[in-house]
Amino acid sequence: MTHVRLRRGRAALAISFFVQGVTFALLVTRIPAIQDRYGISDALLPAFLAAVPVLAGVASVGTERLVRRVAPSAVLRWSQPVVLLALLGVGAGGELWQVALALGVFGLAVGGLDASMNMLGVSLQRAYGRSIMLGFHAAYSLGGILGASAAWAGAHWKLDLFVSYLPAVVLLLPLALAGSRYYVDQGGPELRKSAAPAAGGTGFRLLVPLCFVMACAYIGDSTVSNWSAKYLQDVLGSSEQLATVPYNVYMVTTLLGRAVGDLGVRRLGAAAVVRGGTVLAAGGFAVVALAPGAWAGMAGFTVLGLGLSVIVPQTFAAAGRLFPGDSDAAVARLNIFNYVGFLIGSPLVGALGDAWSYRGAMLVPMVLVLLTLLPARSFAAEPARYGVRHERPRVVDVGRGGNEV
Repeated sequence: MTHVRLRRGRAALAISFFVQGVTFALLVTRIPAIQDRYGISDALLPAFLAAVPVLAGVASVGTERLVRRVAPSAVLRWSQPVVLLALLGVGAGGELWQVALALGVFGLAVGGLDASMNMLGVSLQRAYGRSIMLGFHAAYSLGGILGASAAWAGAHWKLDLFVSYLPAVVLLLPLALAGSRYYVDQGGPELRKSAAPAAGGTGFRLLVPLCFVMACAYIGDSTVSNWSAKYLQDVLGSSEQLATVPYNVYMVTTLLGRAVGDLGVRRLGAAAVVRGGTVLAAGGFAVVALAPGAWAGMAGFTVLGLGLSVIVPQTFAAAGRLFPGDSDAAVARLNIFNYVGFLIGSPLVGALGDAWSYRGAMLVPMVLVLLTLLPARSFAAEPARYGVRHERPRVVDVGRGGNEV
């Protein structure tokens, strides 16, 4: 495999992460507008929010089986356009069944997309011999920033949802399809079939601590993505326009954390970085729960972004190191707990908010994220090292020039 092909594959995958960041941000930051458009009650909203991760989890399980026969790049190449078109469908309807159908398609497609995207990231990281996963997730964060900014503009100008979503889909769909020509897979179908059982049975128990960390991290992340806009608007009294800002701020600090995260991992070790991120995230939730107004609440979401930013990429990277010959299956199974976190976090905060208070509900993900401290030792002490001779200690450098790989 040539260095040029690796670099192209890395850039193409970064584009895919970027596109998905924009897409997801456009969906979650307009939840209040979606709720108003379709007349979804506060009691019914958690069910809609839960349906997406349930279907995505089912699709992630299916992707584990599918990639034994077809390359992960093929799954990603066709699932990303479906996700974009489903987003457009969310903004195009007027009846409850129409948004339910669009969100259902979105959930099924995004499960295959997330799994295959991280499979390719882990395999590319192995080919590079050093950590580059944080760079891909940083591209996702950058996309989230732009998507949240576009959502803010849509709310500011009071644009119809379809009008807000259409330009993004028109621009991103050709970009994703063009980039998909350069995805790089590791190994062929025969290798994937022979490796498939490796993560099962006794070996799968090695993934359990990482699955726990993934679920707790996404409980925190889902609380921000699904409830930050509503929390700021309904609890802290902000305008609809200002309510789109917390997710944007969260994505900015997530991007900053991921931009420097590998350096911290290299110097301090993954366990220390994960522990530090956990403490920061818990502190952010405490600030949000106690915030007297919208600006204090946004400060809490800012700290949350820094804290949670490094946990998920490091968890996927750790799974790839645990199962170097079977990383596709390991990533697909670990990815399920992404949706477990969303499934628990979103309805839990909504139910507690309705039955008790949304301020009190913010303390629950704080406690659950703190539980990440318990299995942090499961992360390798040297996460940028893969035991290959050509490995170098340089960290994330997506988009760097020169002859580096």
